[in-house]
Amino acid sequence: MRFFIAVAQSGSFTAAAEILDTTTTNVSKAVSSLEARLQTRLINRTTRRLVLTEAGARYLQRCEKILDEVREADEEAGTAHTLPVGRLKIHAMAAIGTHYVIDAIARYREIHPSVMFDLTLTNRLPDLLEEGYDMSIVLARDLSDSGFVAQRLGITYSILCASPAYLKKRGVPDSPGSLGSHDCLRIVNTVMPVKNWVFEGPDGVETVNIPLSPFHVNTADAMTIAIKNGMGIGIQPIASAVSGLREGTLVRVLPEYHFEGFNLFAIYPSRKFVDAKIKTWVDFLKSYIPELLACDEEIAASAKKL
Repeated sequence: MRFFIAVAQSGSFTAAAEILDTTTTNVSKAVSSLEARLQTRLINRTTRRLVLTEAGARYLQRCEKILDEVREADEEAGTAHTLPVGRLKIHAMAAIGTHYVIDAIARYREIHPSVMFDLTLTNRLPDLLEEGYDMSIVLARDLSDSGFVAQRLGITYSILCASPAYLKKRGVPDSPGSLGSHDCLRIVNTVMPVKNWVFEGPDGVETVNIPLSPFHVNTADAMTIAIKNGMGIGIQPIASAVSGLREGTLVRVLPEYHFEGFNLFAIYPSRKFVDAKIKTWVDFLKSYIPELLACDEEIAASAKKL
């Protein structure tokens, strides 16, 4: 198409060859090959001049539009690494997404309003390529070698909480071992422990076998509702607990203890030719998320005074 356009616009094979930095023979062969494929004569040739046929004139208009679109597509793709624009398909674990990622998206879009987001919240690590995600934001102790890029955004942990009404009715545990006489509510997902609760406290690591639980649920925010309703003592990621701790609807139980810390990672497929919207989003997360984590940890630590 480019060879044909050059011939049509310049009026000769020789001029077209100079424009395209090739030989006249190559240009002639290219146009003849195009006509053979189309089974249509595009140019009438004489020894003195070239004239487009009616089909050739129509084809020229189409070719010019097509190649203009190709150039625009190339330019758009070429600026993808410099200009944050388009839609990001993001996955995040539920509590992290609800309490940190949505807030971060709102702040990021104040800076880059041309970037749009599709956010999915699930407590699992998705297949980024198979499911078409640009990024996943997950909690994990460590990550297996997936070949993806993983940027560590910070560390957070979970604590034990109960409602004031429950503690007034059943008493306040004074050690991890005393939890056996309480209703211990369990989060059942890929991140939180199910049977044994492993605490880090003044005397190091302590493992407690939790008795039969009256309530299982798979998300931290659902657990928050159950705890506030006085159903028992449950694990709360700091992100889910801070609002209730601040309002007094939750009380931190065993404030000298907390669960093992988890790393917060942003994972995306490639380090090479990273799209500008992904790069700027990751850079924003690396500066913004640690501030949120530190603020919430301070609130959780102050709960020791309750």
